[in-house]
Amino acid sequence: QVQLVESGGGLVQPGGSLRLSCAASGSIFDINTMCWYRQSPGKQRELVASITSGGSTNCVDSVKGRFTISRDNAKNTGWLQMNSLKPEDTAVYYCTADVRSGPRTWWVKFWGQGTQVTVSS
Repeated sequence: QVQLVESGGGLVQPGGSLRLSCAASGSIFDINTMCWYRQSPGKQRELVASITSGGSTNCVDSVKGRFTISRDNAKNTGWLQMNSLKPEDTAVYYCTADVRSGPRTWWVKFWGQGTQVTVSS
């Protein structure tokens, strides 16, 4: 089994910054894509950013220029640096990782438990 543990959420004023972390542990042979999603009350879950094992990144237009996704493959850890935060960024943020436990096993998507980010004055 694989566990993803997120940390770094909290309350921040508009214009502030937060850095979310996602540490993967357990039966891990390889991690492919890591992603960050978010969901706020009454809204659908949204893919915020993704990063492949090779370092290719994508993010949703609403966070471009403000959020940066990164990872350390050796540490099975990913981060989401969030700058210039806005009230509309308020949500529960989830990390995911596409993991395989062996060289000939299927890729499985695992989810973290989520961390609350609240942007408010």
